[in-house]
Amino acid sequence: MNELQPIIFFIPLIVLIIVCTLYFIFLKKAANKKTFKKFIFIMIFFAFLLNLAWELIQIPLYKNSVYDIDHIAFCALASLADVLMVLLLYFGFSVIFKDPFWMQDLKLKRLLLLVVIGGAGAVLFEMRHLSSGSWGYNDSMPLIPVVNVGISPVLQFMILPLLIFSLSYKRLKKL
Repeated sequence: MNELQPIIFFIPLIVLIIVCTLYFIFLKKAANKKTFKKFIFIMIFFAFLLNLAWELIQIPLYKNSVYDIDHIAFCALASLADVLMVLLLYFGFSVIFKDPFWMQDLKLKRLLLLVVIGGAGAVLFEMRHLSSGSWGYNDSMPLIPVVNVGISPVLQFMILPLLIFSLSYKRLKKL
């Protein structure tokens, strides 16, 4: 982990603006605004919790990373950015499927689309952060051939969004 530079916040800021805009658009259209707000809150909770756990587990795969307060804080900050990416995926799919509860009908086509888009997005962001020097990998990080990015962060966005959306929807139904 290198020192934080202001440019690292540029893309998350743009994503935040997009996510907030889409949130208010879908909130305005929601038949039950209270249920929609609960669902988004539940999703944010699960997204932060699961991404933080993943980030902490993969600390040893990154150069100069140890379990100290600085790296844990960096992982928490990265998890907030991950929450924004999860929300961007959620709202993007909500726009495509014209349904904020699209995950209730998660057929194979939607599942594969989510996994492919999540993985592709992770590859692009990893390439950007590696080239900017935001972080680097230890020799223990398995790499994806050709693109030379770590498999762990790519799997993170291939697996966690699906888990987050499913858990959030199931939790909402219980409420």
